[in-house]
Amino acid sequence: MKFKSFIVGFFCLFTISSCDQLKQIGTSILTNPSSYEMGMGLKEALQQGLFKSFDAYSNPANNPALAFAFPGDAQKIVNLANKAGLGSVITKTTDKFNNAIAKSFTAAKPIFLNSLQNMSFTDAASILITDNQQAATDYFKTTTNTALMNAFRPIVDSSIKAEGANKEWKKIADIINNIPFSNFKVESSLTDFIAARAIDEMYKMVADEEKKIRTDLNFRKSDLVKKVFSYADDELKKKKGQ
Repeated sequence: MKFKSFIVGFFCLFTISSCDQLKQIGTSILTNPSSYEMGMGLKEALQQGLFKSFDAYSNPANNPALAFAFPGDAQKIVNLANKAGLGSVITKTTDKFNNAIAKSFTAAKPIFLNSLQNMSFTDAASILITDNQQAATDYFKTTTNTALMNAFRPIVDSSIKAEGANKEWKKIADIINNIPFSNFKVESSLTDFIAARAIDEMYKMVADEEKKIRTDLNFRKSDLVKKVFSYADDELKKKKGQ
């Protein structure tokens, strides 16, 4: 009888111990995302920022940060041209460029998303666990900017031509380039400028969203993003000895 009690007690002790071990393993599995999960969590966070930028660019004229502005010192010359009675041409051109930007972003959505999906998981951990609050965006920018520019440029160009903004800008450029006693010249085509500026603003919005996700729990929308970035928070604290 005593032997049976010993066996039962030992079995219970072993079972409890095993359960504790399994619980610890389970907790580890739940708290420590795999490399695949870290990669997918990063992509989901970047995609969250991308969709926000797509929505913002659907009507850039309503957002001063996204609305078209002439490049560099050309803006000063345009202001002079505006004072010279070209106000209606300036306004018409700006509106057309804004419309072209909106159309370009609508057409370019698959390009951005495809570039994001092709992002490698290899550097996921180093991108995730860092003090750089836009590390994922920086990596995305480094690996996709050239390809995006090459793909985006013809979309911007066709959108500008469809709006007739290229003809309007040429009128302004001709006036600027023919100002007497001025060595200041501007490009007659703004395709590259607009494409680069649009992509840079998109990256900026993605970076802003990534920073929010890293610093504010309310912006972690899905379970995967919550898991991945919570893990990153804990690992970063360990690195800092907190």
